[in-house]
Amino acid sequence: MAKAVKYIGLLAIFLLYHSFVKAQPVVSNKDSSQVNRSRLRTLIVGSSVLYGAGLVGLNEVWYKNSPKQSFHWFDDSQEWKQVDKVGHFYSTYHFSLGASRAFRWTGLSEKKSMFWGAIMGIVVMTPIEILDGFSAGYGASLSDFFANASGAMFLYGQHALWGETRIHPKYSFHRTKYPHQRPELLGKSFSEEILKDYNGQTFWLSIDVDKFLPKGNRYPKWLNLAVGYGAENMIFARDYQNINAGLPPYRQFYLSLDLDLTAIKTKSKFLKSLIFFVNMIHLPAPAISFSSAKGVRFHGWYY
Repeated sequence: MAKAVKYIGLLAIFLLYHSFVKAQPVVSNKDSSQVNRSRLRTLIVGSSVLYGAGLVGLNEVWYKNSPKQSFHWFDDSQEWKQVDKVGHFYSTYHFSLGASRAFRWTGLSEKKSMFWGAIMGIVVMTPIEILDGFSAGYGASLSDFFANASGAMFLYGQHALWGETRIHPKYSFHRTKYPHQRPELLGKSFSEEILKDYNGQTFWLSIDVDKFLPKGNRYPKWLNLAVGYGAENMIFARDYQNINAGLPPYRQFYLSLDLDLTAIKTKSKFLKSLIFFVNMIHLPAPAISFSSAKGVRFHGWYY
């Protein structure tokens, strides 16, 4: 569970920096030989310093006083109904997106920016797994590596296939009844629950419908269709633990509407940065949920 806090913390640090450079005027050339070297140096130095500081901070908070042992693996692929794995996918995708926009700012072509952004997303996440591998309290997770790589490749693959992003990973959260049962694990406050309570987390794929329709269509560019995934009845990581506690866990799938804020055109650097961040979130909207425990349900306002 602590991994979620570590990833979100680094994600926030990195995206704050990349949103700044993204808000700057983008060099319009498509020839990577005309990269603005001054901007490239700024990007490399700034990112390296921030990431290095983030890793040092993580070491102080999570690893410094934890028992160490030789590098080892830990199979957590069957925990939390894989909601945490979707979180890894989501985080790495947005790391990669932020990095690709930063590379574009230096004058690198769109295609190469997406490629190196995806590589950067994987590179940024990998040291955290290695540190976990040397910690007796964690262990490196092969499924985490796979989820991280999948998030980065999801961004690059769309541009390789369509030349643009058509499907956006998003996140939403609502408070649940479970944290009070294990507050040390699921959170003692709202801010902790956002990161720790997987029962209230929903991850979405927001689909730009208009981009799949013929050119010239009149479908609203700002209105997307979203499919979501979550799980509930979990106060322990493993299914058998929850079942023994009288809480059989179950998956939930969702179908909803979503707003594509990137359809808003603005020259304001502040609004561009704000849109970049807010568009990572699935805003409240009507939804239909599907689960084995509750069947089909309509929600007039789901988040």
